[in-house]
Amino acid sequence: MNYHNITKDDMLNGDGLRVVLWVAGCTHQCDGCQNPITWDLAGGLPFDENAEKELFDALSPKHISGITFSGGDPLHPFNRNETFRLMKKCNEFFPDKTIWVYTGFLWEDLKDISDIKYADVLVDGEYEKDKNDNNLHWVGSSNQRVIDVKMSLKENRIVLHEPLLQEIK
Repeated sequence: MNYHNITKDDMLNGDGLRVVLWVAGCTHQCDGCQNPITWDLAGGLPFDENAEKELFDALSPKHISGITFSGGDPLHPFNRNETFRLMKKCNEFFPDKTIWVYTGFLWEDLKDISDIKYADVLVDGEYEKDKNDNNLHWVGSSNQRVIDVKMSLKENRIVLHEPLLQEIK
C-alpha cells in the first residue's frame, strides 16, 4: 500500500482530534473530488515500517481521539489487507481510540467483510458533486452516510453515527 500523508491534530475528518492516514489509490475518481492526487495506486510513498512508526507515535498522545483512514480509498481492494491490519493493530494498541474510514464503496458491499468490525465509523459512498452540501457533518455530498459500524453490525441494519454536538445535548 502507498500513502500520501499522515496528518496530525486533524479536526475535520471525524470527531475529536485525529490522526489521518491518506492512502493512495481510488478507482471511483469522483467528479469534484478534493484529493485527485491520491487516485493513482502507485502514487505517493510505500507505507513502510518508518511510516507505521510515525503513525502510531502520532496516535500515542492521550488527547488524540483516534485515527481516520482516507485517501484515495483505504478500502480499494489493493489497500484492504493493509488497512485492516492497521485497524486491528490500532484496536489492540489503543482500544479507547476510535477508527474512522472514508470510502467510496457502500456499506451494503462491505458489511460482510469480517475485518470491517475493527472500524467504529464508516463514511460510505462516492462524492456526488450535484449533491454537495457544506452544512453536513463529515461528508461532502448528501448521498454519503456516516455509519456507526458496531451498532450496524449488532442490529443488522444501518445505524447512523450522530454528530458529537447532538450526543452532548
